[in-house]
Amino acid sequence: MTNLLLKLALKNKGGAETSSGRAAVGSLSGAVGITLNLILCLAKLIIGNISGSISITADALNNLSDASGSIVTLLGFKLAEKPADLDHPYGHARFEYLSGLAVSAMIILIGFELLRSSVEKIINPSSVAFSVPLGLVLGISILAKLWLAIFNKKLARLINSSALAATSSDSRNDVLATSAVLFAVIIEAITGFKVDGYVGLCVSVFILYSGIMLAKETISPLLGENASPELCKNIIEVVNSHELVLGYHDLMVHDYGPGQRFASLHVEMDVMEDPMVCHGVIDELERECLKKLGVHLVIHYDPIITGDKELDTAKKMVLDILSSFDSRLSIHDFRMVSGAEYTNLIFDIAIPYELSENDVKSYLDSKLNERGDKKYYTVITFDCEGFN
Repeated sequence: MTNLLLKLALKNKGGAETSSGRAAVGSLSGAVGITLNLILCLAKLIIGNISGSISITADALNNLSDASGSIVTLLGFKLAEKPADLDHPYGHARFEYLSGLAVSAMIILIGFELLRSSVEKIINPSSVAFSVPLGLVLGISILAKLWLAIFNKKLARLINSSALAATSSDSRNDVLATSAVLFAVIIEAITGFKVDGYVGLCVSVFILYSGIMLAKETISPLLGENASPELCKNIIEVVNSHELVLGYHDLMVHDYGPGQRFASLHVEMDVMEDPMVCHGVIDELERECLKKLGVHLVIHYDPIITGDKELDTAKKMVLDILSSFDSRLSIHDFRMVSGAEYTNLIFDIAIPYELSENDVKSYLDSKLNERGDKKYYTVITFDCEGFN
């Protein structure tokens, strides 16, 4: 079933990896989610009103929120497909994140409403009339939501979409929530205990939790979260594959939505190499990164001196001192300018967030000048460890 729907959705789209193909997969998920959730919502509202079950009605409203979420997801993928323009040169792919944020807001609002209704049912309990149609509707709902979870998980993997992955998780959570509702109805039918309001309360708390977690996942990339370790590793592998590259640092990745990632990186090469050759290598690496990873990479060329014994000795001395302070500290862009009275050591330090720049510099300067053989003056630029 899933393969057939995908085949129809991707017809004449050039594959799921293209911009139009990605939008088609997102639209497919939205259309299927809207249809299925509206059917389940209608069925549960009818059964919930007939039986007098607040937990079933709560579950129906949860399906309604899921249908609304599918509409927003569908719109989000459609808007994300818009090409870059003068006002938005980085494209509109972040609409996918914004759609996820809108879905989470709706889930949270409905969760609060269900919480209020459930508390009222606990204070004023009423009986739930069990029937075969009721059990049948809930059973079908569980199976339908299980299929929807698997369906969206496959689509999420196909286009590497966090929005569809969240939709899959939401459907999986609905399986658990509806199972809890069915459990409450059966318990009351067997024992007579009115647990409907309590189960509705649990379902509402579960919905609130899911909404909050979804909001956290969608807000994070909008705030500018760090790139995934896997993506950073892949970029470094591309860059480090060339023999002229001696080192790299300051990798910064900017995420403007799926398929719209931009990065910058400093690459170190021997100062004795022909600058035109180095420039050609950099162009080649940038093109390869875009082709293999879909990342628009800009590389800054850092020429470094190699084979200078005095510079290498000074660099090792600085590294040893920093390592004695904190083994996580690292340096790059190391240069040395000797003078009559003192020697300038000019370099960058990648520093963890929790360390103090003043403490590191004070410690390094004091240890350097304890040696007495030469006076050193350090010119340090501190870089964020997260980019190195």
